[in-house]
Amino acid sequence: MKKILVRAASGSIYVALIVAALLLQSPYLFYGLFAIFTVLGIIELHHLVDNNSRHKLLVIILDCFGGVMLFSAFFLHGQKYPSPHAVSLYELFTALCITYIVARIILQIYIKADNALQSFAHSCLAQIYVALPLAMLNTIYFCSSKLLLAIFIMIWLNDTGAFCVGSLLGRHRLFERISPKKSWEGFWGGLAFSAIAGFLLYYFGEELFGPHMLLPLEAFIVLGIIVPVFATWGDLAESLLKRTVHVKDSGHLIPGHGGILDRIDSLLLVSPVIVAFLLMLDIMIKI
Repeated sequence: MKKILVRAASGSIYVALIVAALLLQSPYLFYGLFAIFTVLGIIELHHLVDNNSRHKLLVIILDCFGGVMLFSAFFLHGQKYPSPHAVSLYELFTALCITYIVARIILQIYIKADNALQSFAHSCLAQIYVALPLAMLNTIYFCSSKLLLAIFIMIWLNDTGAFCVGSLLGRHRLFERISPKKSWEGFWGGLAFSAIAGFLLYYFGEELFGPHMLLPLEAFIVLGIIVPVFATWGDLAESLLKRTVHVKDSGHLIPGHGGILDRIDSLLLVSPVIVAFLLMLDIMIKI
C-alpha cells in the first residue's frame, strides 16, 4: 500500500509540473523544466550504458552541454516573432552546438583507456535519443502549448488504458522478447483510451484549457491513433536498452516509477513523429 501511495504522489508531482508549465503559458518555465529533463535524461543514459568508463564525468558534462545548447537553439527558433536579441542568441546556441560536436571529437583523442567507438556511440545516442526529441517539443509548444498538453494527455491515457486493460484481460504477449508483461489486449486498450481522448479534446479542449487548439477533428483523431502506436514503440525501445544492460529501471530519481527515462520513454518517439505530422499537415493545407 505504501509503495502505491509513493508512486501516486511522485507521479502526481511529475504530471502537475508538466501541466503547470504548459497551462501557465510561460515559455521560460517550459524551457527550464524540459531543459532539466534533457540534462537528467543524458546523465541517466550514460549511467545506464557506460558504468565502467574512467572519463565518464567529463563526457557527461560535455554531452549535457551539447544537449542543452540543442534544446536552447530549438527553443529560440520556435518562437513565432523572435526579437533581434532572440535571433542573436539562436545564432550563438547554434554555433555552440557545432562547437560541441568538434569538442567531443577532440576530447576522444585524449581519452586513452576508453573504447573510442563505444564512447562516441554513447554520446551520439544521448543527443539523438534524448536531447533531439526533447528539443523538438519546442516546435509543438510554439505551435500551441494546449496542443502539446493534449498530446501529453493522450500519452498518459494510453499508459492508463494499457495497464488497466492489460491487467484485466491480457493474454497474448505483445513483444515477449523485450517486454514480457505487455499484451496485445493492453495495447488495444491504450489505443482506445487515446483515440477517445483525441475525440473529446477536440470538442471540450478549448473549454477546459482555452482557445488555440488549432487542429481539425480529423487531425485529432489521427493523433489519438498515432500517439499510442509510437508511445508503445518508445516504451519498447527503452525496454530494449534496459534489457541489454540487464536492469529493471533506468534510474531511481522518481520514487515508484524509476528514472526520468522511464517516464519520458514514450515521449522520445512521439515527439519527432508529431513534429513530422504537423509539418506534413501544414504542407497539405497549403496545397
